[in-house]
Amino acid sequence: MDNKKRLEDYYIVKDGKKLYYGYTTGSCAAAASKAAAFMLFGQRDLPGINLMTPKGILLELKLEEVEVTDTYASCAVRKYAGDDPDATDGILIYGKVSYADGDGIQLFGGKGVGMVTQEGLEQAVGEPAINRVPRQMIREAVQEVCDTYQYTKGIRVEISAPQGEEIAKKTFNPRLGIKGGISILGTSGIVVPMSEEALIKSIEIEMRMHRQQGEEYLLVTPGNYGEAYLKEHMNLDFSKNIKCSNYVGKTIDMAVNMEAKGILFVSHIGKFIKVAGGIMDTHSKSADCRAELIAASAIRAGANLETVKAILNSFTTDEALSILKDAEEKYSGEKYSEEKYPEEGLYEATLKLIMEKIDFYLNHRCSGQINIGAVVFSNTHGYLGQTKGAGVLIEKMEKRAQRIEITTKRQDNRYK
Repeated sequence: MDNKKRLEDYYIVKDGKKLYYGYTTGSCAAAASKAAAFMLFGQRDLPGINLMTPKGILLELKLEEVEVTDTYASCAVRKYAGDDPDATDGILIYGKVSYADGDGIQLFGGKGVGMVTQEGLEQAVGEPAINRVPRQMIREAVQEVCDTYQYTKGIRVEISAPQGEEIAKKTFNPRLGIKGGISILGTSGIVVPMSEEALIKSIEIEMRMHRQQGEEYLLVTPGNYGEAYLKEHMNLDFSKNIKCSNYVGKTIDMAVNMEAKGILFVSHIGKFIKVAGGIMDTHSKSADCRAELIAASAIRAGANLETVKAILNSFTTDEALSILKDAEEKYSGEKYSEEKYPEEGLYEATLKLIMEKIDFYLNHRCSGQINIGAVVFSNTHGYLGQTKGAGVLIEKMEKRAQRIEITTKRQDNRYK
């Protein structure tokens, strides 16, 4: 079984060249765990395993390093990144399944899987860096096997990547406070190869489609966090959402060139704090001054030296915001030096100053040619604020959604 050939029908074309899909570390972990469960209950070796990914692509994966005993089974799946550059390409991801006391599926991180040591990440401090979707994939895959064998007691699943600790040095994990290894990632189970030029082109194509459908006001998020926030917290049609990845500036340029009337960004603070510094490509390889920018606004809001130093030593934006909140409580009796928002505490004053900076640089980029705004949130602290132009944009988008809903109902009634 050749893992590469299992994806031979899935590719994109770039400059006349086929670039093939790969699969994520999350898919590797889920497939290895599923196979190990089958081998433990069946007490036999398997050469390979099938796994259906959230993207709807069925993977047929070869197993390596198979080991079966009376009490546990273990095997590995080799990561294949397709034609996407990926530091984890070719490494083995292991799943070890064993009987356990208690009930349910108990998930652990083994050698080479990073441990979360800082607040503000998707998983809690002390948890292995296995993201939400891979966790779900692993649990569902192992539960499927448990159901097949009618097993209802406890089961232990350990994910490991022996090369992970070394490979993690090439990733952003150390700066995010993930220690000791790689993260197990993926939201679709599949890696789609994308060069920067191809990705920007895909954003342009998607935006043009929205414009051709009559959308004058565009709804944009950098990625999955923004989309999830739209679904859960905003009364907007998230299906109209355009994902701009890190390319905030180029997305604004496209909207201006396509004569859109407005653009509303909904973004996690981790991305848009950079926009507060005029940074329009938010990828960490281009710039990472998140702590510095929060610290700058905190100084303007009256933060003392101790607080500013703590912010500058923070690993994540959520951690920096927690420091601000704690400082506000600790020094609530002090008068802040910034007089612009005298009625606000340190936390709220800092956020308002950040929103002002975001608003300035967004409008600077579009040269005032379109209405532009942003809603900014945190996974830990929730809604943080919005620029002054955001409210009008939200109102216009809500009214358009209502008009479409009314029109759709009328059309449906005509054919009843």
